Amino acid sequence: MRQLPESLCSKPFNNELLSVIRSEIKQAIPLNRAEIARRVCKALGWVDIVGKPKLMSARKGLLRLHRDGHIELPPPKNSNGNQRTLLHVDIEWPDKKRLGGSVGHLENIHLKRVANKTNSQLFNALVNKYHYLGYRPLPGAQLRYLIYSQERVIGTISFGGAAWKVASRDQWIGWNPKIREQNLSMIINNTRFLILPWIEVKNLASKVLSLAAKRLKKDMVSQYGYSPVLLETFVDTEKFTGTCYQASNWIKVGETVGRGRDDRRHDKKIPIKDIYVYPLTKNFRKRLGGSNG
Repeated sequence: MRQLPESLCSKPFNNELLSVIRSEIKQAIPLNRAEIARRVCKALGWVDIVGKPKLMSARKGLLRLHRDGHIELPPPKNSNGNQRTLLHVDIEWPDKKRLGGSVGHLENIHLKRVANKTNSQLFNALVNKYHYLGYRPLPGAQLRYLIYSQERVIGTISFGGAAWKVASRDQWIGWNPKIREQNLSMIINNTRFLILPWIEVKNLASKVLSLAAKRLKKDMVSQYGYSPVLLETFVDTEKFTGTCYQASNWIKVGETVGRGRDDRRHDKKIPIKDIYVYPLTKNFRKRLGGSNG
Protein backbone atom coordinates (compact mmCIF):
# COMPACT_ATOMS: atom_id res chain seq x y z
CA MET A 1 0.00 0.00 0.00
CA ARG A 2 1.34 3.41 -0.97
CA GLN A 3 1.45 6.47 1.24
CA LEU A 4 -1.81 8.42 1.51
CA PRO A 5 -1.81 11.49 -0.81
CA GLU A 6 -1.54 14.90 0.83
CA SER A 7 -4.27 16.28 -1.44
CA LEU A 8 -7.17 14.91 -3.45
CA CYS A 9 -9.64 16.68 -5.72
CA SER A 10 -7.70 19.91 -5.08
CA LYS A 11 -8.30 19.61 -1.32
CA PRO A 12 -6.04 18.58 1.59
CA PHE A 13 -6.52 14.90 2.38
CA ASN A 14 -5.98 12.75 5.50
CA ASN A 15 -7.02 9.51 7.21
CA GLU A 16 -10.18 11.03 8.65
CA LEU A 17 -11.44 11.88 5.15
CA LEU A 18 -10.41 8.43 3.96
CA SER A 19 -12.71 6.93 6.62
CA VAL A 20 -15.60 9.05 5.29
CA ILE A 21 -14.98 7.73 1.77
CA ARG A 22 -14.92 4.13 2.99
CA SER A 23 -18.23 4.71 4.77
CA GLU A 24 -19.81 6.19 1.64
CA ILE A 25 -18.69 3.20 -0.41
CA LYS A 26 -20.43 0.83 2.02
CA GLN A 27 -23.66 2.85 1.86
CA ALA A 28 -23.78 3.38 -1.92
CA ILE A 29 -26.93 2.05 -3.60
CA PRO A 30 -26.54 1.07 -6.37
CA LEU A 31 -22.96 0.05 -5.70
CA ASN A 32 -21.21 1.56 -8.72
CA ARG A 33 -18.47 4.10 -9.23
CA ALA A 34 -20.76 6.90 -10.41
CA GLU A 35 -22.95 6.67 -7.30
CA ILE A 36 -19.89 6.50 -5.03
CA ALA A 37 -18.47 9.65 -6.65
CA ARG A 38 -21.78 11.49 -6.14
CA ARG A 39 -21.94 10.48 -2.48
CA VAL A 40 -18.31 11.40 -1.80
CA CYS A 41 -18.66 14.81 -3.46
CA LYS A 42 -21.65 15.56 -1.23
CA ALA A 43 -20.05 14.21 1.95
CA LEU A 44 -16.71 15.99 1.50
CA GLY A 45 -17.92 19.15 -0.21
CA TRP A 46 -16.03 18.44 -3.41
CA VAL A 47 -17.74 21.11 -5.51
CA ASP A 48 -16.56 23.71 -8.00
CA ILE A 49 -16.73 27.46 -7.59
CA VAL A 50 -20.44 27.54 -8.51
CA GLY A 51 -21.36 24.60 -6.28
CA LYS A 52 -21.54 21.78 -8.83
CA PRO A 53 -20.13 18.37 -7.76
CA LYS A 54 -16.64 17.75 -9.12
CA LEU A 55 -17.60 14.28 -10.31
CA MET A 56 -14.80 13.75 -12.82
CA SER A 57 -12.12 14.87 -10.37
CA ALA A 58 -13.73 12.72 -7.68
CA ARG A 59 -13.71 9.62 -9.87
CA LYS A 60 -10.06 10.21 -10.73
CA GLY A 61 -9.17 10.66 -7.05
CA LEU A 62 -11.13 7.58 -6.00
CA LEU A 63 -9.42 5.52 -8.68
CA ARG A 64 -6.06 6.70 -7.37
CA LEU A 65 -6.99 5.57 -3.85
CA HIS A 66 -8.20 2.25 -5.25
CA ARG A 67 -4.97 1.63 -7.16
CA ASP A 68 -2.87 2.60 -4.13
CA GLY A 69 -4.70 0.05 -1.97
CA HIS A 70 -6.59 2.43 0.35
CA ILE A 71 -10.12 1.60 -0.84
CA GLU A 72 -11.83 -1.04 -2.96
CA LEU A 73 -14.07 0.15 -5.77
CA PRO A 74 -16.55 -2.05 -7.62
CA PRO A 75 -15.52 -3.10 -11.14
CA PRO A 76 -16.26 -0.48 -13.82
CA LYS A 77 -19.51 -1.04 -15.70
CA ASN A 78 -18.07 0.02 -19.04
CA SER A 79 -14.78 0.75 -20.73
CA ASN A 80 -13.12 3.87 -19.37
CA GLY A 81 -13.39 5.60 -22.75
CA ASN A 82 -9.64 5.91 -22.98
CA GLN A 83 -7.22 4.75 -25.65
CA ARG A 84 -8.77 1.32 -26.24
CA THR A 85 -12.08 2.92 -27.19
CA LEU A 86 -10.36 5.48 -29.42
CA LEU A 87 -8.90 2.73 -31.55
CA HIS A 88 -12.35 1.42 -32.46
CA VAL A 89 -14.11 4.70 -33.24
CA ASP A 90 -14.80 5.54 -36.87
CA ILE A 91 -13.19 8.96 -37.21
CA GLU A 92 -13.46 11.26 -40.21
CA TRP A 93 -9.80 12.24 -40.21
CA PRO A 94 -8.76 15.74 -41.39
CA ASP A 95 -7.19 16.42 -44.76
CA LYS A 96 -3.44 15.67 -44.57
CA LYS A 97 -2.45 17.93 -47.43
CA ARG A 98 0.52 20.08 -46.40
CA LEU A 99 -0.30 23.68 -45.56
CA GLY A 100 2.50 26.24 -45.36
CA GLY A 101 3.05 29.99 -45.55
CA SER A 102 2.29 32.49 -42.80
CA VAL A 103 -0.72 32.96 -40.58
CA GLY A 104 -1.74 36.10 -42.47
CA HIS A 105 -2.50 33.98 -45.53
CA LEU A 106 -4.99 31.71 -43.73
CA GLU A 107 -8.65 32.61 -43.85
CA ASN A 108 -11.08 32.48 -40.95
CA ILE A 109 -8.93 30.89 -38.26
CA HIS A 110 -11.32 30.03 -35.43
CA LEU A 111 -11.93 27.70 -32.52
CA LYS A 112 -14.90 25.38 -32.28
CA ARG A 113 -15.74 24.21 -28.80
CA VAL A 114 -16.05 20.45 -28.41
CA ALA A 115 -19.69 20.08 -27.44
CA ASN A 116 -20.94 16.86 -29.02
CA LYS A 117 -19.90 13.21 -29.27
CA THR A 118 -18.59 13.42 -32.83
CA ASN A 119 -16.29 16.36 -32.11
CA SER A 120 -15.22 14.79 -28.83
CA GLN A 121 -14.17 11.58 -30.55
CA LEU A 122 -12.26 13.54 -33.19
CA PHE A 123 -10.50 15.69 -30.61
CA ASN A 124 -9.52 12.69 -28.47
CA ALA A 125 -8.31 10.68 -31.45
CA LEU A 126 -6.18 13.52 -32.84
CA VAL A 127 -4.53 14.19 -29.50
CA ASN A 128 -4.00 10.49 -28.88
CA LYS A 129 -2.35 9.97 -32.28
CA TYR A 130 -0.37 13.17 -32.81
CA HIS A 131 0.41 14.73 -29.42
CA TYR A 132 3.55 13.38 -27.77
CA LEU A 133 1.74 12.96 -24.42
CA GLY A 134 -1.30 11.29 -25.94
CA TYR A 135 -4.86 11.61 -24.70
CA ARG A 136 -6.20 11.31 -21.17
CA PRO A 137 -9.42 12.61 -19.59
CA LEU A 138 -9.18 16.03 -17.94
CA PRO A 139 -10.15 16.50 -14.29
CA GLY A 140 -12.30 19.37 -13.02
CA ALA A 141 -13.39 22.34 -15.10
CA GLN A 142 -12.35 21.79 -18.71
CA LEU A 143 -12.78 23.16 -22.19
CA ARG A 144 -11.65 21.53 -25.45
CA TYR A 145 -11.48 23.13 -28.88
CA LEU A 146 -10.86 22.07 -32.45
CA ILE A 147 -8.83 24.62 -34.40
CA TYR A 148 -10.10 25.46 -37.89
CA SER A 149 -9.06 27.43 -40.92
CA GLN A 150 -12.35 27.88 -42.74
CA GLU A 151 -13.80 24.32 -42.67
CA ARG A 152 -10.50 22.51 -42.31
CA VAL A 153 -9.32 21.13 -38.95
CA ILE A 154 -5.71 22.16 -38.33
CA GLY A 155 -5.23 21.41 -34.63
CA THR A 156 -6.60 21.15 -31.11
CA ILE A 157 -6.21 22.97 -27.81
CA SER A 158 -7.58 22.17 -24.36
CA PHE A 159 -7.72 23.59 -20.85
CA GLY A 160 -8.30 21.95 -17.48
CA GLY A 161 -7.73 22.31 -13.76
CA ALA A 162 -4.52 23.93 -12.51
CA ALA A 163 -1.67 21.97 -10.95
CA TRP A 164 -2.17 21.61 -7.20
CA LYS A 165 1.21 22.88 -6.03
CA VAL A 166 3.94 24.52 -8.14
CA ALA A 167 6.66 26.21 -6.11
CA SER A 168 7.77 28.79 -8.69
CA ARG A 169 4.22 29.73 -9.65
CA ASP A 170 3.03 29.97 -6.06
CA GLN A 171 6.02 32.10 -5.06
CA TRP A 172 5.46 34.40 -8.05
CA ILE A 173 1.81 34.90 -7.07
CA GLY A 174 2.63 35.27 -3.37
CA TRP A 175 0.41 32.43 -2.16
CA ASN A 176 0.43 30.60 1.10
CA PRO A 177 -1.06 27.06 1.15
CA LYS A 178 -4.42 28.12 2.59
CA ILE A 179 -5.01 30.89 0.03
CA ARG A 180 -3.86 28.59 -2.78
CA GLU A 181 -6.42 26.00 -1.72
CA GLN A 182 -9.21 28.58 -1.72
CA ASN A 183 -8.40 30.21 -5.07
CA LEU A 184 -6.76 27.52 -7.20
CA SER A 185 -9.86 27.20 -9.38
CA MET A 186 -9.20 30.72 -10.70
CA ILE A 187 -6.21 29.32 -12.63
CA ILE A 188 -6.75 27.20 -15.73
CA ASN A 189 -4.08 24.94 -17.24
CA ASN A 190 -3.41 24.74 -20.99
CA THR A 191 -3.18 20.93 -20.87
CA ARG A 192 -2.75 20.11 -24.56
CA PHE A 193 -1.87 22.17 -27.65
CA LEU A 194 -1.54 20.47 -31.00
CA ILE A 195 -0.93 21.87 -34.46
CA LEU A 196 -1.25 18.91 -36.82
CA PRO A 197 2.17 17.86 -38.17
CA TRP A 198 1.41 18.68 -41.82
CA ILE A 199 0.39 22.25 -40.90
CA GLU A 200 3.56 24.38 -41.12
CA VAL A 201 2.22 27.91 -40.91
CA LYS A 202 4.44 30.61 -39.44
CA ASN A 203 3.05 32.33 -36.30
CA LEU A 204 -0.05 30.11 -36.28
CA ALA A 205 0.53 28.82 -32.74
CA SER A 206 0.77 32.28 -31.19
CA LYS A 207 -2.37 33.34 -33.12
CA VAL A 208 -4.29 30.39 -31.70
CA LEU A 209 -3.13 31.13 -28.15
CA SER A 210 -4.43 34.68 -28.50
CA LEU A 211 -7.80 33.46 -29.79
CA ALA A 212 -8.02 30.86 -27.05
CA ALA A 213 -7.37 33.32 -24.23
CA LYS A 214 -10.23 35.54 -25.41
CA ARG A 215 -12.62 32.66 -26.07
CA LEU A 216 -11.87 30.86 -22.82
CA LYS A 217 -13.04 33.69 -20.57
CA LYS A 218 -16.48 33.75 -22.21
CA ASP A 219 -16.89 29.98 -22.36
CA MET A 220 -15.92 29.48 -18.72
CA VAL A 221 -18.67 31.89 -17.68
CA SER A 222 -21.16 30.09 -19.92
CA GLN A 223 -20.20 26.59 -18.77
CA TYR A 224 -19.12 27.06 -15.15
CA GLY A 225 -20.46 30.44 -14.08
CA TYR A 226 -17.15 32.21 -13.48
CA SER A 227 -14.17 33.60 -15.37
CA PRO A 228 -10.59 32.53 -14.53
CA VAL A 229 -7.94 35.20 -14.02
CA LEU A 230 -4.74 33.34 -14.95
CA LEU A 231 -3.65 30.67 -17.42
CA GLU A 232 -0.70 28.34 -16.88
CA THR A 233 1.16 25.76 -18.93
CA PHE A 234 4.25 23.56 -18.70
CA VAL A 235 6.71 23.28 -21.60
CA ASP A 236 8.95 20.22 -21.84
CA THR A 237 12.41 21.75 -22.32
CA GLU A 238 13.79 18.54 -23.87
CA LYS A 239 11.38 18.88 -26.80
CA PHE A 240 10.30 22.53 -27.07
CA THR A 241 11.55 26.07 -26.45
CA GLY A 242 8.22 27.74 -25.67
CA THR A 243 8.61 30.21 -28.55
CA CYS A 244 4.87 30.47 -29.27
CA TYR A 245 4.10 31.25 -25.61
CA GLN A 246 6.84 33.87 -25.49
CA ALA A 247 5.50 35.45 -28.70
CA SER A 248 2.03 35.56 -27.13
CA ASN A 249 3.32 37.43 -24.05
CA TRP A 250 3.09 34.51 -21.64
CA ILE A 251 5.45 34.99 -18.68
CA LYS A 252 8.03 32.39 -17.67
CA VAL A 253 7.98 32.15 -13.87
CA GLY A 254 10.36 29.25 -13.29
CA GLU A 255 10.89 25.53 -13.78
CA THR A 256 9.44 22.35 -12.37
CA VAL A 257 11.56 20.15 -10.11
CA GLY A 258 11.41 17.07 -12.33
CA ARG A 259 8.80 15.07 -10.42
CA GLY A 260 5.17 14.35 -11.25
CA ARG A 261 2.24 15.40 -9.09
CA ASP A 262 1.75 11.79 -7.96
CA ASP A 263 5.39 11.17 -7.04
CA ARG A 264 5.11 11.05 -3.27
CA ARG A 265 8.33 9.10 -2.69
CA HIS A 266 10.43 11.46 -4.83
CA ASP A 267 11.85 8.65 -6.95
CA LYS A 268 9.99 9.17 -10.24
CA LYS A 269 12.00 11.46 -12.49
CA ILE A 270 10.29 13.28 -15.34
CA PRO A 271 11.61 15.97 -17.71
CA ILE A 272 12.16 19.47 -16.35
CA LYS A 273 9.49 21.82 -17.68
CA ASP A 274 9.39 25.60 -18.00
CA ILE A 275 6.39 27.16 -16.26
CA TYR A 276 4.53 29.88 -18.17
CA VAL A 277 1.54 31.95 -17.06
CA TYR A 278 -0.75 34.41 -18.82
CA PRO A 279 -2.84 36.95 -16.86
CA LEU A 280 -6.42 37.36 -18.09
CA THR A 281 -7.12 40.44 -15.96
CA LYS A 282 -5.02 43.35 -14.71
CA ASN A 283 -5.87 42.66 -11.07
CA PHE A 284 -5.27 38.91 -11.29
CA ARG A 285 -2.89 38.79 -8.32
CA LYS A 286 -5.33 40.62 -6.05
CA ARG A 287 -8.16 38.29 -7.07
CA LEU A 288 -5.95 35.28 -6.43
CA GLY A 289 -5.14 36.57 -2.96
CA GLY A 290 -1.44 36.88 -3.68
CA SER A 291 0.90 39.08 -1.71
CA ASN A 292 3.36 39.99 -4.48
CA GLY A 293 3.10 43.07 -6.66
